[in-house]
Amino acid sequence: MSESESAFRRFFELHHADLSRLAYLLTGETGAADDLAADAFVEVWRHWPRVSAADSPLAYARGILANLARHWIKKQSRERLGLRGLSLLRRTAETDTTAILDVRAALRRLPQRRRECVVLRYAFDVPEREVADILGISVGAVKSQTSRGAAQLSEYLQDLPVATGGGTRAR
Repeated sequence: MSESESAFRRFFELHHADLSRLAYLLTGETGAADDLAADAFVEVWRHWPRVSAADSPLAYARGILANLARHWIKKQSRERLGLRGLSLLRRTAETDTTAILDVRAALRRLPQRRRECVVLRYAFDVPEREVADILGISVGAVKSQTSRGAAQLSEYLQDLPVATGGGTRAR
């Protein structure tokens, strides 16, 4: 095994779970998350000399993953819209704990860019500068999108029904 292959293998072993978690938080789909993480690593390997030379190879990989997730979400939206138009798809409820469902539902309501900023900043504790590099936007845009996204999440979570009653949460 070459030195380059060994370095990539170490990178994969260190960051696979992290990228899978990021993909899950961006898409809300377990199966898609694993596939997107695998696809991201294929792209990382294809560009390994450039990735490994980057200031932050992990930021580079997260950027690839964010782009793949964005494309996947757009494709799913188009497909679901088409199937709903044909009355072939009905909304289904997931079984999970109420708190997790609440957060998932609230995250799904955020615009994609805000969701990406919030997930990277809060779920993965990625610094603003690195989020900006990953998403290809300015640090100011990261600050703005993260702040607005956190405020929206808070509002959405307050508006969700309480699991034990039928009302909304107290504000």
